[in-house]
Amino acid sequence: MKIFLDTSSLFKLYHREADSSVISHIFTSGKVSGIFLSELAKIEFESTVWKKVRTKEISELDAKTILQHFDHDSSKYSFVPVDSLIIRQSRSLIAKYGVDGLRTLDSIQLATSIILKDKSSFFITTDKLLDSFFKRESLPTYIGST
Repeated sequence: MKIFLDTSSLFKLYHREADSSVISHIFTSGKVSGIFLSELAKIEFESTVWKKVRTKEISELDAKTILQHFDHDSSKYSFVPVDSLIIRQSRSLIAKYGVDGLRTLDSIQLATSIILKDKSSFFITTDKLLDSFFKRESLPTYIGST
């Protein structure tokens, strides 16, 4: 099966946090044949790593190691470009859910997921608010269903 991961879930593959074991379990089942990521994840991932350094949750050396592992693994992922279709869909989603808290970067993740609706078996986020939007858009979620 092919799955979509947002950045919050992707990061848990590289650094142990709450829900890391749930995310890891998906991969130990051996059923994952492909991983979709928004191209946005490249930027968000790096930003997340350096935020962990700023908040003293990880060292700079750990950050560099995590980023090297991500760069090495990047060829295993299918990155979905943030193109004009994604941007239009994101704007529409902000108009629809902005009052409920949907923000810019999550709207891009959600728009990417909607584009992948027929290509991905599950849409995985550990962000509770984003997960609620996945469900409202009738996207099958993994974390939310466990």
